[in-house]
Formats: sequence, C-alpha cells, structure tokens
Amino acid sequence: MIRLLLFLPAALALAIPLAAQEGHASGTHGGSATLLWIAVVLVAAKVSGLVERLGQPAVLGELVVGVVLGNLALAGLDVFEPAKADPILRFLAELGVIILLFQIGLESNLAQLRKVGVRALAVAIVGVVCPFALGTWVVGPYLLPGLSFNGYLFVGAALTATSVGITARVFRDLGTLHTPEAQIVLGAAVIDDVMGLIILAVVSAIVTAGTVTMGAVGLIVLKAVGFLVLAVAVGQLLAPRMGQLLSRLHTGTGMKFTLAISFALLFSYAAGLIGLAPIVGAFAAGLVLDPVHFHNFDEPGMVRDLRAELARAGTASSIQMDDLLRRHSHRHVEDLVEPLGFFLVPIFFVLTGMSVSLEALFDLPVLLVALGITAIGVAGKVVSGLAAGSANRWVVGWGMVPRGEVGLIFATMGKQLGVLPEEEFAVIVIVVILTTLMTPPILSSLLRRNSAAPA
Repeated sequence: MIRLLLFLPAALALAIPLAAQEGHASGTHGGSATLLWIAVVLVAAKVSGLVERLGQPAVLGELVVGVVLGNLALAGLDVFEPAKADPILRFLAELGVIILLFQIGLESNLAQLRKVGVRALAVAIVGVVCPFALGTWVVGPYLLPGLSFNGYLFVGAALTATSVGITARVFRDLGTLHTPEAQIVLGAAVIDDVMGLIILAVVSAIVTAGTVTMGAVGLIVLKAVGFLVLAVAVGQLLAPRMGQLLSRLHTGTGMKFTLAISFALLFSYAAGLIGLAPIVGAFAAGLVLDPVHFHNFDEPGMVRDLRAELARAGTASSIQMDDLLRRHSHRHVEDLVEPLGFFLVPIFFVLTGMSVSLEALFDLPVLLVALGITAIGVAGKVVSGLAAGSANRWVVGWGMVPRGEVGLIFATMGKQLGVLPEEEFAVIVIVVILTTLMTPPILSSLLRRNSAAPA
C-alpha cells in the first residue's frame, strides 16, 4: 500500500515537466498535452481510490485529489491550470456524469421509484423550500448585510441545489442503490432539479425584468414536468421498436452498446433543449431501457444454451427461466456500459475537485461567514429527511446535502447578472466546497450504520 501511495507523487513528478514542455509548444501540438492531462487524471483517480481501504467511498478520493491538483498553483506549480479550461477535458467530464446517471438509471427500478414517489416529492419540496427561505430571509440579511434583495434571492437559490451525481456515486460505491433511502434521494433529486430550474428562471426574470408573470412560471413547470412524463411514456414505447429494428441489422454486443448509449445521449439532449440538466434525461433513459428491449440482441445460441442448462437442472419453471433471462440481459447491458464509466466518470469528479479554489479559505472573515451559511445550508437539506417516512431520515437528509457543480451554476449566474459581488460569490463557492467534500464520508458512515442495524 505504501508503494501505491508513493506512486501518485512519482507520476506527478514525471507529468509536471512533460506538461510544462507541452504547454510551451501548445501552438504546434498542444493537443498532446490534453492526452497527458487525461492520463494523469485517470491515474490520480485510481490511486486516490485507496481511500476505500479506509472505509470511504472512492468518489471522496477523486474529489480530494482533484482539489490538490487544482490548487498546486498556490505552491507555485501552475502547470495544471490550463487543464481546468481545456475544452476536451471539460467535455469528457460532462459526458462522464451523463454516463454515471445513465448507469444509475439502469440499476434503478421504475416500479420502486413509483413506490417512493410521494415521499420523494415531499423530501424535494422540503429540501428546496427550507434552504431557499433560510437563504433569502435569514442567512442573507444577517450574515451578508448590505446585499440587495436580488442578491439574497440568488443566495437562497444556490442553497436549494442538490448535486445528485455525488450522492448517487456514494450509493453505487457501497452497493445500496436498491434501498428505499437511495430511491427516495434519487427521485427527490430529479424533482429538486425541476424545482431548481423553476426557481432559477423566476429569480433571473425578477433580476433582469423586475417582475415575472404567472404564465411564464406555468410554462416552465409544464415543460419540466411534461418532459419527465413523456420521457418515460415515449421511451417505453420507442425502445422495444428500436431494439427490433436494429437487431435485424446486427445482433452482436456492438449494436446493443450503440442502442444503449445512443438512447442515453438522445434523452440527455432532449432534456437540455428545454432547460433541464442533461443528467436528468440520462437518468430517465436508464429507467425506461428495460432489459426486455435487448432480447433480440442475445448472441446466437446463448439463450438456447441457457434455457437448456436450466431445464437440465429441473428446478426452474418457465416463468423463472424468463426472469433469469431478463436479469442476465439487463446485467449484460450494465457490463457493456461499465468500461466507458471507468474511463469517463473519474474525469468528472477529479475535474469537479480541480474547479474548487482554496484561495477563498485564506480570507478569515469570508470563511467565517461561509461556515455559518454552510451550517444553515446543511440544516435546510437534512431536515428534508423528516419527510422520508419509514426510511432512514438521516441518510435521506444527508443524501440531499451536496451542492456540487449545480450550486456553482446558480452562483455564477448571480455573479454574471451583477447581484453577487466577488466576496459573496466566494462565500457560495466555499459552501459548495464544504458540502461537496463532507457528504461522502458522512453518508458512507450513515449507510454502513444503517445496514448494520437490526431489521
């Protein structure tokens, strides 16, 4: 283990001069520097996975190593600064979180989500209303005096955000995606995204136009809810027909992989068209892509051989055979997508960590205000667990805590509109840092305690 821990500094020691050399030659073949950054990010992410030996989810190590790489400039090593703005690396990161949510959707169950739908809705409402009210009318006026009311609106809006990618990764790392708590959090996070879109659109309209009509709000709600309903309905109708059509062209795993990934990308694109986060579309695609849509793609003889083996065992009925075949097909799809996730998902989390600037932490007054707002922001989300019914309320509440890139998007819009000055923006950035980094270890501990508790 010690040798592995020493590998990352050695890799960085090699990468830094190479990247510096490529940076000087960026005018001729700077693209090769991107290849080096991708390699360093992937190796750093894998080595950071050693935190699993300490009982922590791998995502925590990826976030922390990203923070370290992204802040080497504070120690005079600015070689990785161009990586933060590299468009190829950014694209791969965005694609990574789309693949992650698609995987989460594949492993989730639409019927289970329906069962927790009412509780997920209640958790989402509490998890949005409480932070928004506290941020706009309590935290803002008392901890950020002198800010305009529009600025307070954006503080409240930033506190409503939930980064489902971070929480979902923790559930997945620990194998707890099928628990009621995970299903409630995933459902609530999707609803949270819709409500966040509405709040952001309304607040932005108030800032730019001075007012917003109920018709405009209604249109936003209609588009967001309509997408989710149509995604499930049309997806379940369209997927089997696509499967039948494409299976006539080719029945191998390549076509199965193409259908699955294309489905995720099309749904992500559709979500982005109406202003929703693309990850919502990817999650919906994973939910509706039932394993039955892939039966036509099974390799020649595989189904026949599996049925023959079950028949020889003499213990499985025809219904049980069909169920085993469905599960095999579904698992096969997840196995096909998994290598792509191994490549892209760590890039997203390492780059998320790299976007975190620790410089704001050195300003003591800003840090103290940020700590106060973080405490309120955490409380506003944790209290949402009270609406989780019989599920573990602490797990659900903490699952809604991380703001991640979503909170940064809200704060950045406030800064661009001129209602969040630099100091207040730095405060929100610190809140995002703290909620993003504290959630994985706390949630991991709560999940282990929950699984160890007697039924």
